[in-house]
Amino acid sequence: MNIDKNIILERKDKKSILIDTFYSEEKINQPIVIFCHGYKGFKDWGAWNLMAEHIAEAGFCFVKFNFSHNGGTMDNPIDFPDLEAFGHNNYTKELGDLEAIINWSQSHFKTNPNVNISDINLIGHSRGGGITIIKASEDQRIKKLITLASVSDFGSRSSISGDLKDWKENGVKYVLNGRTKQQMPHYYQFYEDFKANENRLHIESAEKHLKIPHLIIHGSNDTSVNISEAKALQKWNPNSEFKVIEDADHVFNTNHPWNENKLSAALNQMLDAVISFLK
Repeated sequence: MNIDKNIILERKDKKSILIDTFYSEEKINQPIVIFCHGYKGFKDWGAWNLMAEHIAEAGFCFVKFNFSHNGGTMDNPIDFPDLEAFGHNNYTKELGDLEAIINWSQSHFKTNPNVNISDINLIGHSRGGGITIIKASEDQRIKKLITLASVSDFGSRSSISGDLKDWKENGVKYVLNGRTKQQMPHYYQFYEDFKANENRLHIESAEKHLKIPHLIIHGSNDTSVNISEAKALQKWNPNSEFKVIEDADHVFNTNHPWNENKLSAALNQMLDAVISFLK
């Protein structure tokens, strides 16, 4: 398998993005599958590398990346050394990053016979699920969509809600990262950007507008994003497929770091559903 890690996509007047690609050099016309990590996530979190290899082995070109303002750096893509960038992140920046990755994928693999640049599919985890729903509803290049433990509403999230008066006066509010113990900033621009783009960022409208196949996957024991959010997505789009992974948590019973060389049972079950849907 061909694995390229930490490819740097440099952009004029915008932060660079780090990308990983996984594909077979023995197969031709492999569809592209682009993965978007979630809030306080990153491309190398937990078992995501194992997931990438698993999907690539099934005959796909798997692309994963760090959102430009996720808090990682080019030198340290894991965890959050750049909290200033994290504080300046917002949903429209993430949509712009995903656009850049789709464009890059089509350009990067243009002359590669192993990859089919006209067959692009998205997978989004948690907050990344919301981003992929919106992008898939806007971009006709996307053929299929899979969301994992996805949110169904940006407006009610902790990054938006709370005491707006204090947030505006202070210019920043902090969210504790339970794993790293960092106080992670959200500058008030996050709320201003959301309000300025509220129609575009309305996941319900995007879900109802989808014209492509959508597989919704959620764990029955998810305490981070309630399974009711997955049920809402399916209600808005009755043509979607809905798969519940019993006894699975928000990250399909994995954690970071994931030191095992094998998938958790829940992650394995989730990937079986993903690969079957993509094929």
